[in-house]
Amino acid sequence: MRIAIVGTGGIAGIHAAAVSALGEPARIVAAVDIDAGRLDTFAARWGVPERYTRVEDLIERSECDVVHLCSPPGLHRDQAVAVLERGWSVMCEKPPALSLREFDEIAAAEARSAGSFGTVSQHRFGARAVALREAIARDDFGPLHLALCNTLWFRPDSYFAVPWRGTWESEGGGPTMGHGIHQMDLMLSLAGPWESVRATAGRKARPTQTEDFSTAVVTLASGATLVIVNSLLSARETSYLRFDFAGGTVELEHLYGYGDDSWRFTPAPGDPDAESRWNTLPPGAPSGHSAQFAAVAEALRSGAPMPVTTAQARPTLELIAAVYASAFTGREVARGELTEGSSFYSSMGGPRAPRLTTEGTA
Repeated sequence: MRIAIVGTGGIAGIHAAAVSALGEPARIVAAVDIDAGRLDTFAARWGVPERYTRVEDLIERSECDVVHLCSPPGLHRDQAVAVLERGWSVMCEKPPALSLREFDEIAAAEARSAGSFGTVSQHRFGARAVALREAIARDDFGPLHLALCNTLWFRPDSYFAVPWRGTWESEGGGPTMGHGIHQMDLMLSLAGPWESVRATAGRKARPTQTEDFSTAVVTLASGATLVIVNSLLSARETSYLRFDFAGGTVELEHLYGYGDDSWRFTPAPGDPDAESRWNTLPPGAPSGHSAQFAAVAEALRSGAPMPVTTAQARPTLELIAAVYASAFTGREVARGELTEGSSFYSSMGGPRAPRLTTEGTA
C-alpha cells in the first residue's frame, strides 16, 4: 500500500505514525506541501523519498494507492477530485468538504474512479464503540429515549491567527463544522439516522466570521431526542456523549480520544441483567487513527471501499448543514430538505451567516 500525504502540518504526523503502525505492507512514498521547509522536515522525520510542492506534480510523477489529505478543508474538494480522477483512493481528514455540494461532487468523482473515498472518523473505531454498536443492534439495552452530544472545547483568539480558520470560505464553519463533527459522527453511528433539527448558533467572543457556539435539538428516526452543544468557549474542556436507554445509561467522556476506561454504565432500576450485558462487551483498542487505518488496510486488501464511505459520512455532514440552516432561518429543518435548490446546500453559512453579531444568536 503506497501512501502519499498531502499537507505536512500537525495532523500529518498523526497520520504518519498510524501508517507506520500498520507495518511493512504500508509505506509513505511521497509528501506534498507548499511550504518547502516544512515538507523537508516532515520527509526527513518519516523517511519519505518523494517530495512535491504541488498535488499536480504528485499525480503526474508518482505512483500511489492512497492519498491522505491533511490539508486545510477548503482544499479538500479539488484535491480529492483530482486524485480520484487519477484512479487512486483518498483518505480525507474532517471535514471532508465545505458543503454538501462539494461532498456530492467528490462522491460523483468517486463513482467514476477506480479508487474510493474515505473520511477520517477515528472515533467510530474504538473497541468499545464497535461493541456498543453491535449491542444496540441486538437491542441489549432496550430503546433509546434521550441522548446528549457535547463538544465543549476552548480555543483562544490566537488560535484564529491562522488565515484559513474561522471563515466560511476556507473552514466551512465554526465548532459545529470543525470540532463537533467528531462527536456528532460517533453519536449518529451509534444512535442511528436523524429526521429533523431545531438549532441556534451565534458568536459571543471569538474574532471569527463563523459561530463560536451552537445548540441543536434533533429528532432521531427511532423517535429518540438528541441534544447537541458545540462550543469553543468552555474552559473545562470535554467531549461527552450520553445515551439514556430503557435498560440503563451509557456515558462516554474524553477529550480527543477515548479508551475502555472512558465509558461508564448505570443500569436502570428493575433491569438486573443490564449491567451483566454491559460487562460482556469486550475490551480492546482505543479510538484513533491507528484503529481506523487498520480497517482501511483490510478493506483495500479485500477490494472493499475504504471506511468511512461517502454513504456513511454524508448524514453527518447533512446534519451539520441542517443545524446551520435551522439556526440562520429560525425554523425546523428536515433530513433530505437541503437539496440543490437550497443556499445551505452550497454553503454551510447560507445567505444569512454574515449577519451574525458578536454578542447575539442567529
